[in-house]
Amino acid sequence: MLQPNVETFLACDSEYDKAKLVLFGAPFDSTTSYRPGTRFGPSAIRHESFGIETYSPYQDLDLEDYEIFDSGDLELCFGSSEKALKDIEERADIILNDNKFPLMIGGEHLVTLGSVRAVAKRHPDLHVIQFDAHADLRDDYLGVPLSHACVLRRCHDLLGDGRIHQFCIRSGEREEFRFAKEHTDMHKFNFDGLSELMEKLIRENAPIYLTIDMDCLDPGFFPGTGTPEAGGVTFSELLNAILTVAKGRVVAADLNELAPNLDQSGASTALACKTARELMLALAAGN
Repeated sequence: MLQPNVETFLACDSEYDKAKLVLFGAPFDSTTSYRPGTRFGPSAIRHESFGIETYSPYQDLDLEDYEIFDSGDLELCFGSSEKALKDIEERADIILNDNKFPLMIGGEHLVTLGSVRAVAKRHPDLHVIQFDAHADLRDDYLGVPLSHACVLRRCHDLLGDGRIHQFCIRSGEREEFRFAKEHTDMHKFNFDGLSELMEKLIRENAPIYLTIDMDCLDPGFFPGTGTPEAGGVTFSELLNAILTVAKGRVVAADLNELAPNLDQSGASTALACKTARELMLALAAGN
């Protein structure tokens, strides 16, 4: 019997009612400040996922052993960041209301704010762990407060001091780094301090939102992103960091900033697919 041609991420074809983890795409890049294209990231990751295996030799886990539902990409308004964020928040709300884990694939980094808004309503003591090349702490970018350059500043507006933990940061305005010294927990250049942070958050049983901007990777490994920054980490370092965070009480997560059109070799998309697989397995095994 023929089945409808509905494309999902590799092996993420569980029935919704059975799934514990729900994947959704947020294809939005209207505030991108340099090279556009991340709106094509979610569909590219989904399509190219069939070039990798369901099994992870890193974790000795297999996607086929977990109930994961891919709800597809949202249709987002490119003329209004606030409308797009509202739609993302509503999708995350549905998933959370059904006691499931929302995993969002972007899109530019601003999409994180919509999901964080939904999660923070249920977890007012939420901590955000950010892997990123950029601080994203501007109060506005060219007069606009809703920008991918401002997303962690807007998350700070929601959560307050001591709740934003930043790793791999190696770019930003001087004022962003001054703001971080007073208000966030910033770790420049790499993942130093992550293990110590996780020991603390695990002791406190603190709820965690993990957001991964793929430009935390060095552009030598991951050139397909809108704002590449030299001096980033390797895939192995990123994987180890994901596994470290997954030991804690992670309640939602996202992965963003792949621009597949900027790497015609397809290597960046393949790396993003592999990162998404490892992230899903780590989260599914821990929930």
